[in-house]
Amino acid sequence: MKRLSLSLAIILLALLLLHACASPHRTARSASPTSGLPVASGPPTPAAQPAPGGGRSAMGAPTANHALQYRGAAGSAFNQPGADRPPAPHSGVAAADAAAPDSRVAPTAGLPPRRAGEELWVIARGDWDGPPVAVDAPPLAGLTATPPHGGAALPLPLAHTDVQADVTGYIASVRVRQQYQNPYKEKIEALYVFPLPQDAAVSDFVMTVGTRRIRGIIRERAEAERLYVEARGEGYVASLLTQERPNIFTQAVANIEPGRRIDIDLTYFHALAYHDGEYELVFPMVVGPRFNPPGADGIGAAPRGQHGSSGQATEVQYLPPGERSGHDIGLRVDLDAGMAITAITSPTHVIETTAPSPSRRRVVLHRADRVPNKDFVLRYRLAGDAVKSAFLTHTDTRGGYFTLMLQPPASLAAQARAPMELIFVLDCSGSMSGEPLAIAKRAAARALRRLGPDDTFQIIQFSEAAAQLGPAPLPATEANLQRGLAYLASLESEGGTMMIEGIKAALDFAHDPRRLRVVSFMTDGYIGNDAEILAAMQQRLGSARVFSFGIGSSTNRYLLDHMAMLGRGAVAYVGLDEGSQRAVDQFYERVSHPALTDLEIDWGGLEVAEVYPSRLPDLFVGRPVVITGRFRGGDPTTVRVRGRAAGAPQVLSIAVEPTATTPRPALAQIWARTRIADLEEQAARVEPSEPADQQAGKIRQVALEYGLMSAYTAFLAVDSSQQTAGGHGTTVVQPVPMPEGVRYDTTVPEQRAAR
Repeated sequence: MKRLSLSLAIILLALLLLHACASPHRTARSASPTSGLPVASGPPTPAAQPAPGGGRSAMGAPTANHALQYRGAAGSAFNQPGADRPPAPHSGVAAADAAAPDSRVAPTAGLPPRRAGEELWVIARGDWDGPPVAVDAPPLAGLTATPPHGGAALPLPLAHTDVQADVTGYIASVRVRQQYQNPYKEKIEALYVFPLPQDAAVSDFVMTVGTRRIRGIIRERAEAERLYVEARGEGYVASLLTQERPNIFTQAVANIEPGRRIDIDLTYFHALAYHDGEYELVFPMVVGPRFNPPGADGIGAAPRGQHGSSGQATEVQYLPPGERSGHDIGLRVDLDAGMAITAITSPTHVIETTAPSPSRRRVVLHRADRVPNKDFVLRYRLAGDAVKSAFLTHTDTRGGYFTLMLQPPASLAAQARAPMELIFVLDCSGSMSGEPLAIAKRAAARALRRLGPDDTFQIIQFSEAAAQLGPAPLPATEANLQRGLAYLASLESEGGTMMIEGIKAALDFAHDPRRLRVVSFMTDGYIGNDAEILAAMQQRLGSARVFSFGIGSSTNRYLLDHMAMLGRGAVAYVGLDEGSQRAVDQFYERVSHPALTDLEIDWGGLEVAEVYPSRLPDLFVGRPVVITGRFRGGDPTTVRVRGRAAGAPQVLSIAVEPTATTPRPALAQIWARTRIADLEEQAARVEPSEPADQQAGKIRQVALEYGLMSAYTAFLAVDSSQQTAGGHGTTVVQPVPMPEGVRYDTTVPEQRAAR
């Protein structure tokens, strides 16, 4: 049976809802420009126009049973007799949520739990008989304006971001609210590219339009993009969240009427890092400008208003010096550590801290430090000599989940290391100009001075090409060390970030079997071809270990973390306001002692499955490893970790009690997100275990089952109760400030805007 016209169906639905809910109909406003506000506008982007090379992506013909239908009723079907749970995601049934206060309904796959006062508009499937639909056409130049007298903020869609993090133990639940507005007299679509932690399990998405809260649903990305374009073209307020990289996302909000505000709430979970006696919470605030080698499918950097000038499908626009937007950020952290907190600090921001109890803290970002141009970092220490290995569990209808924070044995610190072949690789590209390169040079110089007489070293620098101190590593004699220090002092920044040249120079030459090769990459990681770099490193790695130093205010943590993981090393980050001495000394402490390698885990009486990461990393002094998995069984047992350090066997015993006294539903989401990351790592291997389409299918299946963002899934929310007038209006790309300490003129190629 052919489906009814989309417009007619949704108009009828809206009338029914109006009759049932007695909610006022929204009246379309005038699209004339605001008096006194110079704007550049153009015709609406056709929803079904094929996407050119500059668009985010394009779709082929939709598969069968993919017609867009928004169905609902004022009285929730979930509250009707016999309807005690939401419909299956593809059942063709949907409902608006009118749940009673404090009620929640457990989701099926792809459907999140509902909360009081929220609506859930499920997109049902029907027969599709239309032409192929393009996901996106390039945004127009947009409604942008030069700030009057060079001082006022630019009128742009994103007004404010509010972040609330709740930390219990070492698990963080973070809610991010983005507040969009339309300061013009013309309807707009807002696009915003923003970062999140690369291990964030994004599992909740809510759009608020006035008093209406519409809970988003997870769908396969291709389907969600097509449905968004349809809803946008029909005049419905809609929002779409997609993942471009594990740490980079795009938010699109369609049909924001003049003077209206729309809030987007997303929630994610992740496990905090713990190293060198401190827990660390990081919230990234801005995507740094990436360099993309010719032919790379990367992340573009463009000047404000010059969409498409980077040639990349995903693009970030940057505000030039002297311009700013009104976008600011508020952040609050509620910390319940479970034991006394002895120190808490932020090396990046000014914070205000209150202490409700010895084990709890509330941290608020100071009002004077709310420009979102650098990562927020919070570190805290707990009472006691050391944090012991921790085993947390959660059980629900799907089974048991656990996380194990595995601490290295104290005996490692008493063992001396073998002679090293230490290779420093310094990023001397344009984005490292100024203080970032100066920090890298100071860090390398400090590490050089700590080399022993049996060590050798090499210094490699890369930008457009790679160069090095000499043809082979040099013995760490006083004369050679002075030569190395002089070479470091001579380095300057310029050009693009051809990191592949640094990878080749550091790993391709013959290895000295008498020494442990340690390669230290010092970079901000501002590249768009992450996958290519990781694959090249894996192919050449051999027995070398890679330690990455992230330098700057907003580094590419996804790349740097994965370089260290694949290289069986560790990662450290140095902000512009921090001295490099601390990070270098911690790095040297790590390489000064052998790692616990060849790990094997005897789970005792615990029946475990699907443990990730599937390849257990090595344990270094001061650097625990977090392992997550599924389990069955509830009796106390002893888990034994066996490995080798300096050739000698080591055993670490951990007493665990699988029965959870406190529900921890975040553990299921963290397990699923870690499984997705592990599947992505398998797919990126030089010789993957399965074809790429099979790996993608597994990632898609896990993401849909657990309601998570991934490269193959997306969140979609549509307010289908009423239509706005006219086309979807002008697309306005939200430009972002340059990360603190990064020069605009060396990272963003200026071009003449298209007329």
